[in-house]
Amino acid sequence: MGTVRHILQKKGHSIFSVVPTSTVYSALELMFEKNVGSLLVMENGRFAGIFTERDYARKVILKGKASKETLVREVMSEHPLSVTPDETVEDCMKLMTKKFIRHLPVIEDGELVGLISIGDIVKYIIEEQQFIIDNLEHYITGS
Repeated sequence: MGTVRHILQKKGHSIFSVVPTSTVYSALELMFEKNVGSLLVMENGRFAGIFTERDYARKVILKGKASKETLVREVMSEHPLSVTPDETVEDCMKLMTKKFIRHLPVIEDGELVGLISIGDIVKYIIEEQQFIIDNLEHYITGS
C-alpha cells in the first residue's frame, strides 16, 4: 500500500487556510469557494489548528452562536492529529476510522506540508485497485 507522500504527489501540497481572528462566516465562505470541508488555521506562519464543517455544526450552530460574530479561534480544533508523508495509507485509514475524523494535516520536519481527507484516501485506494485489475487483465490476456 502507498503512503501519504504518494497521495500528496498526485493531489498537490496546496492548502487553504485562515487566521484565528477570521470570522467563522468568512471561513465558511472560503470553504464554499474552494469546495473543501476543512481549513487549516495558521498563526504567524505556523500551524495552529484546523476548522472543519463538524466544528461549525457542533460548536457554532448547536450552541446558537452567530457565524459573523464568532472567531475561528473560539471553535477550531487545536492540536489535531497529524501524520507524516511516510505514513501508510492503510494506517491513515485506520486512524481516521478509529478517531472519527475526516482530515489529517501532514507534517514533515515540524512544517505543515499538506492535508489529506478521507476522500483522498478512498480515491487513492480505488485508483490502486484499478491499476492492479488492469495489470492482471493484461497478464491474463497476454496483451
